Amino acid sequence: MKKTIFEEKVARTFKEKYITTPIMVNAPGRINLIGEHTDYNEGFVLPAAIDKAMVLAIAENGLQECRLYSLDFEEEFRFNLNDFAPQSSGWANYLMGVVDQLQKNGLEVKGFDCVFGGNIPIGAGLSSSAALECGIALGLNELFELGLKKVDLVKIGQLAEHTFAGVQCGIMDQFASVLGKEGHVIRLDCRSLDYSLFPLKLDEHALILCDTQVKHSLADSAYNQRRKECEEGVELLKKYFPAINSLRDVDLDMLETHEAEFDQKVYKRCKYVVMENARVLKACEVLERDDFNHLGQLMYASHEGLSQLYEVSCQELDLLVEETKKLGYVLGSRMMGGGFGGCTLNLVEKDKVAKFEEELKVVYENAFGITLKTYVVKIDEGTRLI
Repeated sequence: MKKTIFEEKVARTFKEKYITTPIMVNAPGRINLIGEHTDYNEGFVLPAAIDKAMVLAIAENGLQECRLYSLDFEEEFRFNLNDFAPQSSGWANYLMGVVDQLQKNGLEVKGFDCVFGGNIPIGAGLSSSAALECGIALGLNELFELGLKKVDLVKIGQLAEHTFAGVQCGIMDQFASVLGKEGHVIRLDCRSLDYSLFPLKLDEHALILCDTQVKHSLADSAYNQRRKECEEGVELLKKYFPAINSLRDVDLDMLETHEAEFDQKVYKRCKYVVMENARVLKACEVLERDDFNHLGQLMYASHEGLSQLYEVSCQELDLLVEETKKLGYVLGSRMMGGGFGGCTLNLVEKDKVAKFEEELKVVYENAFGITLKTYVVKIDEGTRLI
């Protein structure tokens, strides 16, 4: 397959900087159709890889150091394989974290050079960091013949984010980036890592992301706080139901029976997760019969739960979702990702895409003085060699 212009640019930059011919990897970002904040509660999610990706060029360099170059930031970073540690912040942590995990698994990584860049909008909640982790993991696996399976690459990417980037993410982002399949969403059981593919036949519909271009500062601390609140709910219920290990094992009857004993905030968090898990399973049923109207209703219900019960939305996201309810050609809309900014995901009639983008841009600029960015996304293959 012929390289895209962007892939050619990454390859050309690599050859200019490091002379040798690299292997090339395409590692996509992801959307999540439904199932937000369920992954770290051992629940179900419904993500898909998209046609926006990180592209990496990688080659062995015969040194004891690794030379990394970000095309987007025009920055180089070097580290010695025998002596490296997390930086206070920055993109290098995602790559070093993967090398660290490979070494901890007793695998030999030799010195390498890497040039990378991407067209995944940064800060939009499309998992550019997971794509970068999975891309370098697949590339090093190929380059040094490490013999890792795809699911191993997923776990290594997640642990890299935990240890070097300091974000206690669930496993959905890396899983979708590695195991995505064109034209399908993945129902992933985040406890067992069992997964099933469901076709998403978007013949007459399109998926559009509306990027608020805001990221409120409490996002990271609130994420960790929500995890803690979910764990508190499980601990309380364990007194009565010793077999439960996570909110995955809880149903609404259990919650409602003991509601009076809960801190109200913790109760709302747990109720949202239990209901969202049920929505993911229902969404798979409606996809099997191509019932996009019902799917849209589930998306709206998901957003309402995220906004009212889980309280991870913000005025920008809420406005965008509410506005779509006035547009008869929009079937569903919800915030996607960790929250407090990022994107809404919208299910729209295909022939109304331009109209949708135009109408939402006017509303958003009038409300916040920000030009709304929109992206039509297609469901693509997972991380692969180019």
